[in-house]
Amino acid sequence: MSTDPYQEGSGWTGWVFFAGVVLLFIGCMNVIQGLVAILKHTVYVVPNGSNLVVTTNYKAWGWALLIWGIIMFLAGLGLFSGSGWARWFGIFVVFINLIGQFAFFPAFPLWSLIVIAIDIAVLVALTVHWTDVKQDLRSGT
Repeated sequence: MSTDPYQEGSGWTGWVFFAGVVLLFIGCMNVIQGLVAILKHTVYVVPNGSNLVVTTNYKAWGWALLIWGIIMFLAGLGLFSGSGWARWFGIFVVFINLIGQFAFFPAFPLWSLIVIAIDIAVLVALTVHWTDVKQDLRSGT
């Protein structure tokens, strides 16, 4: 029996915590992108004259991003509970966000690549060793 009050949990718990924080952050960034598209849509106009992959107007795309950012933020909050529904919801939300970032690729290629890479890291965090993580999150270690 150990007298050490700190009990080591799974190393993957930190990754799920990372995924939750990143979902909160990306949700906030999507809200900001949405507000920019609503308030000043010329920011997303591609200089060479071609449009983005988005076929709707920028104001509608901005509202979609704003709502999507709120959904991502809520998914990030849900991950901290360690429940299975939050994990699956997080996986779904991140996957859809990853696909959606390709719409912004012509306007902001570097930013899109960074968000896509972060989305992939979050997907790995949510799909690897979930059984160990679920026990750690529920026990509070």
